[in-house]
Amino acid sequence: MWQAWTFALVRLSAALAVAVLVGLITGDMELWLTIVLGGILAWQFFNLFRLQRWLKLRAHEEPPDIGGVWGDVIAVINRIYRRKLFHKRRVTQQFREFRRLSAALPDGVVLLSENREIRWFNRKAAELLGLRRKVDVGLPIANLVRDPVFAAYLQRPGASQGVVIRVQSGEAWLALFVIPAGPQFLMLVRDVTREVRLEQMRKDFVANASHELRSPLTVISGYLDELADDEQLGAEWREPVTDMRRQALRMREIVEDLIELSRLEASNDEAPMAPVDVPALLERLVREERSSAADTPRFDLDIDYPCALRGSESELHSVASNLISNAVKYTPAGGTIHIRWGRVGGGVALVVRDTGIGIAAEHLPRLTERFYRVDRARARAKGGSGLGLSIVKHALQRHGGRLEIESREGRGSTFTAHFPGRRLLTRAAPVTKVS
Repeated sequence: MWQAWTFALVRLSAALAVAVLVGLITGDMELWLTIVLGGILAWQFFNLFRLQRWLKLRAHEEPPDIGGVWGDVIAVINRIYRRKLFHKRRVTQQFREFRRLSAALPDGVVLLSENREIRWFNRKAAELLGLRRKVDVGLPIANLVRDPVFAAYLQRPGASQGVVIRVQSGEAWLALFVIPAGPQFLMLVRDVTREVRLEQMRKDFVANASHELRSPLTVISGYLDELADDEQLGAEWREPVTDMRRQALRMREIVEDLIELSRLEASNDEAPMAPVDVPALLERLVREERSSAADTPRFDLDIDYPCALRGSESELHSVASNLISNAVKYTPAGGTIHIRWGRVGGGVALVVRDTGIGIAAEHLPRLTERFYRVDRARARAKGGSGLGLSIVKHALQRHGGRLEIESREGRGSTFTAHFPGRRLLTRAAPVTKVS
């Protein structure tokens, strides 16, 4: 670069020297300086014209052969242009590859702008959502996928779980996931019709089978009760009949829990807003646990008595009963169960903390699954249906709440049922209370 500028300055100096020399000879210095400088300016304008013409036609013409500074400028521009062409071809190739890969995906992909407007979508998304490339690009996705659940989900994209909606035809179900990607959003669309139908079949089967099993079990339990009360029953049959009664009772508990779980799963409505005296409910459940056996753990109650709740009393009874009975089952007689009911943050919570055997960390994410057992042998010995925490989770969802579980193996567990503040009901505290 400096060599070109040095050469240009040398040429300019030489031209001016010639103009001065000729001006001294002819006696007209100004004329020759004007002629020389005008020629230099005309040459620069001519080179500028050639550069401009090449910039307009550079896709079809070779760069002009100009030396000096203009040659360096043209060389730099030519390198930038060729680099731009290289990156453009590379980006185009990558985009085409991306389109081929996205077209091969079994799921739909939609690229959304910051305002949730459609920028691009693949063929599967067009098929599942009925999108048209020339018409729908640039439109807000909420105008084309009209579903209140999806509209609410759009306000909080990136959630761990997407939403499942029913398409307008009513025959298919789609799972939608919106993932933040910088200032844009990526929406994945998956056809989950088969999974939804299988889940509905499972629910229907469990509900129907549970109701059909209730009557035979009632008959069997009745006959077993009659046999147990029969004084003429031989001594050798007393223990087998007692075992059969115990197993029949366990089967009835499982059936009742299955019916309750099916009812909660089948209901998409929110729980009612009827007032429920939770402090009295907790005291009653603790009294029942104390009277059920002599070797129960010690109970420590910390209850905010003015805090009641709006909800379903039967479902809240299930929540508290399952949490307390689980703590009793897995806490030794010398242990302690702390039960706290009161405000937490903007809502209210029921906390059941025990000093029992605890749960290993790898089991915590699956505790609310149906029939999941951490220790199957111990669970069989303690009894129970294995559905308690699943019932708790669904009952809390109906109340807009959630279940939080903390545990360390050998150091006890803490189960916290959180309820939103809109369900909190404040009332006058009672004069006396049971501890």
